[in-house]
Amino acid sequence: MEVENPPPELSAIEEPYRRIVEEVAAYVAERGTLERERYNELYRRFRKQYPLPAQLTQQAINQGVETGKSFLEAKRNGRVHKPHPEVRQVSIRFAKDSWSYKKAISSVAPVRLALSLPGGRRKVWIKPHRRFWLYWWKALRKEAELASTLMLKRRRSRWYAVFVFDVAPRGESPAEAVAFDVNENTVAVAKVSLLATVDRVASWNRQYIKPAVYSIMTDFGRLAKRYEAVRNAKLEELKRKYPYAGRDDEEKVQNVTDTREFRRFARRLRERRRKEGRVRQVAREVTKSPAVIITEELGKNPQEEMIGVERKAEKSVKKVGKRELRHRIKQTPF
Repeated sequence: MEVENPPPELSAIEEPYRRIVEEVAAYVAERGTLERERYNELYRRFRKQYPLPAQLTQQAINQGVETGKSFLEAKRNGRVHKPHPEVRQVSIRFAKDSWSYKKAISSVAPVRLALSLPGGRRKVWIKPHRRFWLYWWKALRKEAELASTLMLKRRRSRWYAVFVFDVAPRGESPAEAVAFDVNENTVAVAKVSLLATVDRVASWNRQYIKPAVYSIMTDFGRLAKRYEAVRNAKLEELKRKYPYAGRDDEEKVQNVTDTREFRRFARRLRERRRKEGRVRQVAREVTKSPAVIITEELGKNPQEEMIGVERKAEKSVKKVGKRELRHRIKQTPF
């Protein structure tokens, strides 16, 4: 939700807040944790160095600890190759006592807030997004709870307020049994009504027992082939730019995929986000109504098991591009 006429103090505390987060994140990335004694020492130093309220200083340190730990986790998974985390933009967090939390949860429409900034409390007006009213209506009906932490972030020259809601899950009894099978480019779904199969009327009303069978297009295989072609084209271009890449000379060995240029190029492709979006779309479709989900035992590494089956069937099947097929199977999420 956009903030109307943000006070100048909000822009003044953004850079000190970011510096605190960056310094604490670098410390946690180097040591792995932030000791209590070190926490108190940093808190006293930051209070003297930067003109921030006590609540904002604590929130910045806590956010730096979270950033450092997430950086270490991403580094263990091989998703980050930088020596230390880089914090470019931050979301300023206001704890329960640093903004008008009690007034917000008791009001019908929280369009005016009070923030604790250097110099005292400052009133700000916000433009609630239409999506916000859905969750606020659930909060008024006790179906959701407003979190006590408010986040403010800047995008270009505009400030936005971010509210966090804890939505209670729906407590409905399952009415269907859903079974699905994941393929390379489709997900086959079958739904059977539990009420129709248990009811005595099912003996003469057979039309409701028939399962609703349909398929959902995911195109994971085509997506993997497209991204593989794009990445290979970029690799060939970079191999000409880095002449020592891919050679086993003792003088100099350089892997093109480790270059900064290729990593930035691969990050802009947004391959992981596209796949996650399609997985969530299938999950929403399958769980649209309360149901019993039936899945097969996939094991810890289903992709490798599928590749093993393909290898056994190689003798009876016409030869296909084994390397390409293996890549597509590995890229399909289960």
